[in-house]
Amino acid sequence: MKERLSADKRRQQIVEAAVELFSRKGFRGTRTREIAEAADISEAMIYRHFATKRELYSAIIEAKSATEELLASAATAAQEKDDAGVLRAVGLKMIEQTVREPSLMRLLLFSALEGHELSEIFFESRVKRLHQFLSRYIRKRIKEGQFRSIDALVAARGFIGMIVHYLLIHELFGVKRPRRSSPEEVVELFVSVFLKGIER
Repeated sequence: MKERLSADKRRQQIVEAAVELFSRKGFRGTRTREIAEAADISEAMIYRHFATKRELYSAIIEAKSATEELLASAATAAQEKDDAGVLRAVGLKMIEQTVREPSLMRLLLFSALEGHELSEIFFESRVKRLHQFLSRYIRKRIKEGQFRSIDALVAARGFIGMIVHYLLIHELFGVKRPRRSSPEEVVELFVSVFLKGIER
């Protein structure tokens, strides 16, 4: 006899099955029936918990993305006007999230390449908010005379881009992480390059 799960646990079970299949086969290559089989439930059970596919996609992002935690950590440093602390919080949380949920990076790549709506949902609900937060902080520090006059949004995207590229080459292409550098050391290097540049 199958164990009777609570609604929350059943939703989590469906999300985990969907993420594993989507990240391995893509969205076009995955059928609802396959998700049901992987979760050991009926297709009807999936629709009982997620009335639409969009609800399932949103649940995946909610379960796998730690954006709220990231923004909260960075906001604390921002209140103290700790420039390196803000960037450090963003970088470390992004790396920690990917290490904890490596399938998310592959999932987002599949969704972007396939023109799938999950990438749009993720961008609007997560990426855009991160860009806005960091660019607002940079703009504020420019007004206070701490940073030189630059395009704050481009600068924010540039810093986040360094982290994303670092994660992409490791998680997607199998490039080994530097043995001598911990995530903290890697982020410190990116923070230093961003704030000070590499010129003598």
